[in-house]
Amino acid sequence: MISLNYRDSRPIYEQIKDGLRKLIVTGAMGPDEKLPSVRAMATQLSINPNTIQRAYNELEGEGYIYSVPGKGSFATGSAGADEARRKELMARARELLAELKYLGVSAEELAALVREEPETPGAAEQERGGGQR
Repeated sequence: MISLNYRDSRPIYEQIKDGLRKLIVTGAMGPDEKLPSVRAMATQLSINPNTIQRAYNELEGEGYIYSVPGKGSFATGSAGADEARRKELMARARELLAELKYLGVSAEELAALVREEPETPGAAEQERGGGQR
């Protein structure tokens, strides 16, 4: 489901958060689909449950998941509705586009890049022969 890279400079909870967000946004996790419990995911990834809880809390604050007391956490059906995240990603995209233009990438190449199909979760790891850990 989620793989961690211990050489990544980002904290573990951010890697978990980004992995879950990607699963939700790409449709790998459908609306109202139950996420693994904090304990189950902590056991699966061999990390502290507080790390998982922090990732879940932040995803809930961003509107990607919701919690039902006594039932668990679930993916929302409106992950794309988070305006703050949308603005953040647009700003990052502008920065990347500016750098690519500076490096000589043409407008046609950039347009082709935008039209490409997004990568499915796990495809890059499978192509590289990798997996968890």
